[in-house]
Amino acid sequence: MKVILLNGSTRKNGCTYTALAEVAKTLDVDGIETEIIQLGSEPIRDCTACGRCAELGKCMFVGDAAEMLVEKAKTADGFVFGSPVYYAHPSGNVQSLLDRAFYSGGRFFAHKPAAAVVSARRAGTTASLDALNKYFTINQMPIVSSTYRNMVHGKTPDDVLKDEEGLQTMRNLGRNMAYLLKCIEAGKAVGIDTPKAERAHRTNFIR
Repeated sequence: MKVILLNGSTRKNGCTYTALAEVAKTLDVDGIETEIIQLGSEPIRDCTACGRCAELGKCMFVGDAAEMLVEKAKTADGFVFGSPVYYAHPSGNVQSLLDRAFYSGGRFFAHKPAAAVVSARRAGTTASLDALNKYFTINQMPIVSSTYRNMVHGKTPDDVLKDEEGLQTMRNLGRNMAYLLKCIEAGKAVGIDTPKAERAHRTNFIR
C-alpha cells in the first residue's frame, strides 16, 4: 500500500513539508509506503472547464504537475494534500492542480482515503481545510481525521517543530490513515468491493 503526500508549497523544506514529513514518518513505521511530491514554483495552468477531459479521458493540458498527479493516483492507495495558508485559503497552485486533476482523473481518486494538511503562521486554517476537503467529498473519498484539525502553526520549520500538538495531530493522522488502508485491504480480501454510484441524474437549477 502506498500514500502520496503532496507538498503544495513553493518551499521544498518549509512548514508544510515539515508537517507532511511527520505524517510520512508515522505511515512508514506502520508499514505503509510513502512518497512526498514537491509541487514547486512552476506555474500550474488553471482549469478552463472546457469539457475536453470527458472526450479525451485526460486533461488537454499536458506536461505539468496535474498530469503527473493523475498518473501517480492510478497506483496510489491514499493521499495527503498539504498547502500553506494564503489569505485564508490554500495556495492558488494547489487549487489549480486539484481542479484539473480531479476533473480529468477523478476516477483514480474515488474511494481512496484522503486528508488535507495546512500550515499557517496564525489564522485561516479552517477555511483552507474546508476548501481542500471538498475535493474529497465530491469524489467519494473517505476523509481521514485526527485528534484535532489537521494543521500546524509557525513561520519557519523550526517553529513548526515546536508546535507539539500540531505534530501530534500529524502522527495521529498517519496512524488513522494506516488503519483505514488496512481495513480496506482486509475488506477486499473477503470480497467487499467499492459501491457503484448512480450517475443518471444531473439537474440544472435554472431550466
